[in-house]
Amino acid sequence: MRSSLRFHPSLRLYFACTIVCIVCIGLALAAVRVHAEPSEDPYLWLEEVESEEALAWVRAHNEPTIAALESDPLFPVLYEQAEAIYNATDRIPGGNHRGGWFYNFWQDADHVRGLWRRCTLESYRIDEPEWEILLDVDALAEAEDENWVLKGVDPLEPDFDRALVQLSRGGKDAMVIREFDVPSKQWVEGGFELPEAKTRVEWEDRNTLLVATNFGEGSLTTSGYPRIVKRWRRGTPLENAETLFEGEAEDVSVTAWVSKREDTPVTAVVRSLSFFEHEIRLVDGDELRLLPVPATALPQGAFAGRLLFSAREDWERPGKETGETGTLFGVDVERFLAEGELPAPEILFQPDDHTTILLESGNPGVSTSRSAVWIALLRDVRGELVRMSLRPETGWSTEKVALPENGTVSIASANDFDDTIFVNYTDFVTPTRLLEITPEAEVSVAKTTPERFDASGVVVEQFFAESSDGTRIPYFLVRPEGAGEDGPVPTMLYGYGGFQLSQKSQYISSWGKLWLERGGAFARANIRGGGEYGPSWHQAAQRENRQVSHDDFHAVAEDLIARGVTDGDHLGIMGGSQGGLLVGVAMTQRPDLYAATVCQVPLLDMMRYHLLPPGASWMAEYGDPEDPEMAKAIAAYSPYQNVKPGVEYRNVFFVTSTKDDRVHPGHARKMAARMEELGQAVRYYENIEGGHAAGANRNQTAYRVALEFTHLSQALGMEPGMRVETESH
Repeated sequence: MRSSLRFHPSLRLYFACTIVCIVCIGLALAAVRVHAEPSEDPYLWLEEVESEEALAWVRAHNEPTIAALESDPLFPVLYEQAEAIYNATDRIPGGNHRGGWFYNFWQDADHVRGLWRRCTLESYRIDEPEWEILLDVDALAEAEDENWVLKGVDPLEPDFDRALVQLSRGGKDAMVIREFDVPSKQWVEGGFELPEAKTRVEWEDRNTLLVATNFGEGSLTTSGYPRIVKRWRRGTPLENAETLFEGEAEDVSVTAWVSKREDTPVTAVVRSLSFFEHEIRLVDGDELRLLPVPATALPQGAFAGRLLFSAREDWERPGKETGETGTLFGVDVERFLAEGELPAPEILFQPDDHTTILLESGNPGVSTSRSAVWIALLRDVRGELVRMSLRPETGWSTEKVALPENGTVSIASANDFDDTIFVNYTDFVTPTRLLEITPEAEVSVAKTTPERFDASGVVVEQFFAESSDGTRIPYFLVRPEGAGEDGPVPTMLYGYGGFQLSQKSQYISSWGKLWLERGGAFARANIRGGGEYGPSWHQAAQRENRQVSHDDFHAVAEDLIARGVTDGDHLGIMGGSQGGLLVGVAMTQRPDLYAATVCQVPLLDMMRYHLLPPGASWMAEYGDPEDPEMAKAIAAYSPYQNVKPGVEYRNVFFVTSTKDDRVHPGHARKMAARMEELGQAVRYYENIEGGHAAGANRNQTAYRVALEFTHLSQALGMEPGMRVETESH
């Protein structure tokens, strides 16, 4: 449950400042601002997240947008449908199994903030499990007069009778952590408790935590994350905790990592030098031993005496052949600690040109059970699952698990003390299924999601568009059969293209009901910058090569038009976070190509992204705007610097959240203000709470989704006579 409740945990981040000028050579020799001093940017005051002036601006912009969209007869229909989907009580109660119990976090119309609950595994397998409520977050919020959002639960292994409960105010990444006694359903009196911060914590044992948090002045990196890990023993003040390791202020963060497997007990400290570069130190008594592996390696688990890790680069292993980018390795921990030198690492899995391990935060591609290593793969963006076991006489054996072949497979629940795992299977038109898999790789259906929209006659196709450099870019197109034969269809193109996160086949109930069922089409682009073909696919669009992902996105849009599915008056785009940057760039670079844009919790001022919390840790992804050469590359695409007077940017809708402490709402605010300054009509909606998900609960999410699809329906002519008329403020 710890990872399943975090929206995007891998984005640990912040931003820094500079002033450079670049002169763009053109017929007019127009000056392009690369860095904005306060005197040069009239909208810096909108970066003051909760100042009275900024919030007054937000309310003034929310009001006309809400009025225009809510007054549309379509809106209440879409909102009712979205609310029914998000609050449905017959959806799969997902979560984690451990110690004979299945733990679930549940939200619905009656439990807006949610219930943390559990049932026995035997009960979970029946249609109506007998749930035991452990924590009622709505009741807790009311009793404490706090806007609590449950961010995660970290159980104590292997007993699972204690847990560290992570509570956020309004959905922020910063959280309060408290120790909870599971059998009694009570907070532990005098137990571990940590104040609000962007904390990372691990159980070392029942009475000891490894804590990385804000310990006071000088304890955070310039990215705003902890740089110190301490060992905190029960019954002692936090300020007396023993320092285990200190990183540098210029690092991204420092965290602890612990495996409590009987066959592989490991405690490690991971120092993140950048978003993608790390140092792994194994704790050996009173010493910390630096593991001599590639800087891009990260622990992926422990099994049979081996630390498992993947690397984002080719690695010529000591005494062995090269392991290629994206390979999963295993290294003998005991031998390394005893001999002081790295024994030759084993290769457990090495991808090929069509295959990659699905390595994403919150959706682990590598999981371990008591008896096996399980690996979720993408093969040409279609999911597979393999089971790896180790036998003394024969070594590693690999077995592909028999699953449907045209969707996405993700490991939903696995732990080191149980032989069974649970796996999600989903595709665009098949309701999600939760599958239970035994140690022998026998598969049974544990739970299914009911159909949420009519998918009869819907066609799912995979095509490849040719990008500007000739690279074939895959994308999925989902449309009613025959759509496009009698003219262009309103089509929504979605993308992300960053941080090695993949855009996969997925049953998205709200998109199906609010868009597909009404005759629209949608496409999902697998552009470079993502992880669809492993680290090299991601690296192709990092830093100075960022334009690659934008070219890929344009190529997919043009391919949709060339196939006759849609045209430049019926094609809309949507993306959030890094995807918000993607669509912000798309609309400013090719306003002729896109008739509508929904830009969610976006980055947009890329010359200042490193100055706005928590952007500095993203510099390995985007580059440093204070470096003159990088500044040129960033200034060439940064939407805030590239919106121009006299150009029509059609039907633009910015969506963000005041409480988002991952991507600063100042990006969306300033972009909207800049566009209005240039005479553009835009729509703007900022949820005053909700964090990076732009919704603190399911009702808020349903409301936002209804606003977005009402906007797209108007803009793309989904309903006759319902063209959009946006307002100036």
